[in-house]
Amino acid sequence: MMRKATFLALFLLPFLAQSQVTDHEGRTYKTVKIGNQTWMAENLNVITFRNGDTIPAAYDEEEWALGGVFFMPARMDIDFDEENGQFFGKLYNYLAISDERGIAPDGWRVPTDEDWNILAEALGGPAAATAKLKSAEGWVENNGTNESGFEGYPLGMIDEDGYYDGLGFSGYWWSITQEEEGLVINRNLAENKFAF
Repeated sequence: MMRKATFLALFLLPFLAQSQVTDHEGRTYKTVKIGNQTWMAENLNVITFRNGDTIPAAYDEEEWALGGVFFMPARMDIDFDEENGQFFGKLYNYLAISDERGIAPDGWRVPTDEDWNILAEALGGPAAATAKLKSAEGWVENNGTNESGFEGYPLGMIDEDGYYDGLGFSGYWWSITQEEEGLVINRNLAENKFAF
């Protein structure tokens, strides 16, 4: 059985350039234009859906795993540490980012697999995009150049059982695209490759 991973939510507003966006809770985030797309340059950090309903929080591995068992949206702070959440944003499960109540700022959306492909090509292809998307600090090995302004930090991932791993070594981001088997396509910056 393939282990499901959970990732940061980063949203896309195609074809419009902005320097910042404000979420429905009043937080403002930097944005960056790459090619013809505008991306959030910071990770989302909301605790509610756009309609005001709370996104259930997981404070440890067991609570996170229960969200998957009961098919509930969930969020967590990086490494279950509230201070990390304030600085780096939250991790969300797929049920949270795909919920019809929405968590993206108004007018923004979760990127598709094709959006990620367009991003990579705008930066010279997947191999060239890696260093340009990675932050210039924070990686245990091979910091990036952040030439794109994307600020891809190595915040790791959490699987459906609540196992958190990869802090300092990898960063994962959602797409909304599902494969036929029900698996969701994502992107990661790890081992010097922009992969899915």
